[in-house]
Amino acid sequence: MSSHSERNDRKAPSAKGRDFRSKPRKQNDFSRGQGDAKDWIWGTHAVEAALSNPRRPAPKRLLATPDRAKRLAPHLQKLACLQVMESQDIARQLPPGAVHQGLALKIDEPEALTIAELGAPAKGFLVMLDQITDPQNIGAIFRSAAAFGAKGVILQDRHAPALSGVLAKTAVGAVDKVSYARVVNLSRALEELADLGWRAVALAGEAEESLEAVLDAQPTVLVLGSEGEGVRRLVAEHCDALGKIPMPGGFESLNVSAAAAIALYEASKVRAVDEIVS
Repeated sequence: MSSHSERNDRKAPSAKGRDFRSKPRKQNDFSRGQGDAKDWIWGTHAVEAALSNPRRPAPKRLLATPDRAKRLAPHLQKLACLQVMESQDIARQLPPGAVHQGLALKIDEPEALTIAELGAPAKGFLVMLDQITDPQNIGAIFRSAAAFGAKGVILQDRHAPALSGVLAKTAVGAVDKVSYARVVNLSRALEELADLGWRAVALAGEAEESLEAVLDAQPTVLVLGSEGEGVRRLVAEHCDALGKIPMPGGFESLNVSAAAAIALYEASKVRAVDEIVS
């Protein structure tokens, strides 16, 4: 892969702050695996994190069992949208099998950032998801991103579910602790990030070098592809390097959320060493 300075075939640098997001979409236009979740969030950690996030709009409905309602913060107990009801009545509002733990919240997802907002200043590491659509995998990746201190997550606008339902429950509140951007075109987003000073590294099983070998202390975008196709060719061509996770046990692949956790750990190690040295 060529370095950023060697990419002579790239388009001219984009205008500062150029926004590659699509027009506002209907809530949960794509909600694979979420059933009738729509804009519902359930579970103690997910609901509490959503209610504490200033980037969220006002809640529409807050459902709580009598016991949970007593344990809410005083200002939440005064919300006009709070409805106290029995556990089974809350369950009827949610998709089958939703483990709500006595709390459910109907609310729109947090406000997305532009690439310029997410990428400036260039520092630390970002995660970009290329056609990863499973809500549980994305939720787990958000959780790992929060755990290892990622600056943000970049999602495709038309190929990723809303940050609610199963995704939010799996993330255990991380969707409200990690900033994110939704973009129409990942390749263009990588171009803009390169102009801002970011280096892109794609995780690929066919890579010749290990992820550890290709990571350095520069601000880095970790690009992860779907378990089937991996990172698509055009997206990979906009990356500075490909890296693989060595698997001496001989197993061919990892679940993408497990691979993401390992990649984020490796990136956080590099950053930690750099901070000690500097």
